[in-house]
Amino acid sequence: MSDTPNSVTRRPEKLTADAARARFAELREAGGRVDDADLDAVWAGLSTLRPEEMYGRWRGGEFTTGHAANGMLATMGWYGKTFVARDAVHPLVCRDADGELYSNTDFGKGEASLWNIEFRGEVTASMVYDGRPIIDHFKRVDDTTVMGIMNGKAGVVDGRHLYFYLDRD
Repeated sequence: MSDTPNSVTRRPEKLTADAARARFAELREAGGRVDDADLDAVWAGLSTLRPEEMYGRWRGGEFTTGHAANGMLATMGWYGKTFVARDAVHPLVCRDADGELYSNTDFGKGEASLWNIEFRGEVTASMVYDGRPIIDHFKRVDDTTVMGIMNGKAGVVDGRHLYFYLDRD
């Protein structure tokens, strides 16, 4: 699969793994708007993952970059993702009005699966939606946190990716 170009025309300077983790923490804690180029530099410095390392339930959050989908996940009560097996992924775990978690298969048009997919020259754990042209790629921040980039026909809007993170429950 090929990468969809984003709005950043220059290749990000690769940070060391320690510098990438530190910068990730800074950007996450700072809140507010984050530049795509900063997130691309962090991504380049992180380690890839195998699909099996994603198993379990994860709480999610997103970086605000100005992507057209920023805020949409919070509006639908997105909690995170649950990875049961390579062929059994709940990509849009949300909270209902009573606070109960459920898999929002209506919005996601089904569930998802885990694959090893090349993205930006590296093979890493990636989640492919069953009913939407979206692929989420993941890299390790640390033992309990991963960074994600939404890719694919429906994930890249105006040449820009959506950047997010997951914390292991």
